Amino acid sequence: MPQPGSGIRKAFCSREPACKILGAVILGFGIWILADKTSFISVLQNSSPSVRTGAYILVGVGSLTMLMGFLGCLGAVNEIRCLLGLYFTCLMMILITQVAAGLVIYFQQEELKGELSRIVEKLIGDYDPVNGEDKNLQDAWDYVQKQLTCCGWNGAEEWEKNPILINRSMTAYPCSCSNSSKDAEENTGFCTLDVVVNETATHANWPVHRQGCVDGVQDWLKDNLGIILGVCTGVAVVELLGMILSISLCKNIHSEDYTKVPKS
Repeated sequence: MPQPGSGIRKAFCSREPACKILGAVILGFGIWILADKTSFISVLQNSSPSVRTGAYILVGVGSLTMLMGFLGCLGAVNEIRCLLGLYFTCLMMILITQVAAGLVIYFQQEELKGELSRIVEKLIGDYDPVNGEDKNLQDAWDYVQKQLTCCGWNGAEEWEKNPILINRSMTAYPCSCSNSSKDAEENTGFCTLDVVVNETATHANWPVHRQGCVDGVQDWLKDNLGIILGVCTGVAVVELLGMILSISLCKNIHSEDYTKVPKS
């Protein structure tokens, strides 16, 4: 005859692999953000401490989710109410954190856009091909401009604020912005104009893309944000099921009727 609560225990443990897999996905995503050196996420995590902090949070949440899956199943199999209570509490805290993070992102979209704009404007203003200290950050932005076929955040005119280009009378331009076939192999640094107009030029004389990167970057962020939200939603559903099952199992352990055991 099946023991009381065996069905709940079976259901509880059967969903734990999904919890561990989703935890591993979150962990992997956080590690990817920290390790990425070529996409726009690299620009963000090197320029904004909040993005790097968010990546560490993802790593922590992913690791904790995987650990809680193991402890929760262990508590269910051995009917240890302490572990089940710990499992429920941790899942509830993770779920609340996810909801809070989602609300912050939703209600502070304009502030986030403004921060992105300031990050890129500062990057363009400080851009120096011979500066090895910021090379990874500059290479990441060059990669963004090259891949999205754009120039600057709102347009190529933002590069006119760069001190190096000012000193060269605007007779040079960022190679990663170029739409010229002769610059196809140049992915970083500055290229020189072939023809100088009155020894002084403007961005209008540069053979570069005219559109800014803001639209392309926002589309990129929206696409990746959809993946993040999809993963978080999946994790939230699994966490909610885990909370319900852990509470049910705790109640079952507490309410088992031992009075029906035959007397010797």
